Amino acid sequence: MGEFKALPDTEPIREVIKAAFDADLDIEGSWGYDKTHPTRILSLPSNATLSQVQHMLASMRAYLEMHLTLPKEERYGSINLNEISREEYTENARTLHKVVYEINAMKERDYNRFIDEYKGGYGKEDFDLEAHFRARKEATLSREVVYWFEVV
Repeated sequence: MGEFKALPDTEPIREVIKAAFDADLDIEGSWGYDKTHPTRILSLPSNATLSQVQHMLASMRAYLEMHLTLPKEERYGSINLNEISREEYTENARTLHKVVYEINAMKERDYNRFIDEYKGGYGKEDFDLEAHFRARKEATLSREVVYWFEVV
């Protein structure tokens, strides 16, 4: 996982998500780092699809890893996930989904600096918009992660 630590299974995942994001999801299990420790999705909210709930859970895991559990000076902001691929497996009468996401994020201090620079410079003749976005791209971390889900 590079510089990010896997989230521990010391508390039920459902309670961690409720406390951190005020979301009440019908889930149990682990953080989905491998197929032996998937996040078990027991049921879906009435207004969401399975892939939406999986994306939301992956976003929450990324935010916990890259922001909430890090010291302030190491935190990332502008955390965005895009699904790259998904595979479905049936194993011992269980249905597992292996979903791969690309996560793009920027150190929070850099992100705030770029936002301030953009607000202060946009529309001004001497503001190099191309250089600004090139620097933003160079400051963006891109990582690929796997998330395992069991669909009950």
